[in-house]
Amino acid sequence: MTVTLPILPLPSVPDPWPALPLRRPRLLLCAARHGMADYRRDRDLARLLPPDPGPRRVVAALAEAEAAQERARRAGTAGYSCLRHVDLLIALLAEMQLCAGP
Repeated sequence: MTVTLPILPLPSVPDPWPALPLRRPRLLLCAARHGMADYRRDRDLARLLPPDPGPRRVVAALAEAEAAQERARRAGTAGYSCLRHVDLLIALLAEMQLCAGP
């Protein structure tokens, strides 16, 4: 079963982020939601993205990396890493939440 996450509105950002309709298996999204509690931007972004993609590129870069993992998962590629996929989803969801504000 797949779950679709709502697209978060970002009214304070002049150019809106690309639409990110995430349709992923429930288990992946549940793991990511639980992992958000332990997400630390300073520690986790450095591990997942190239150095300093720029504040406006963080969500887009995470979305691109997560989409690549999703393609690998669907294709059954030997190099697919479930752990990396969940880590990318955690960071993506947390960064989208940060951009949306309180």
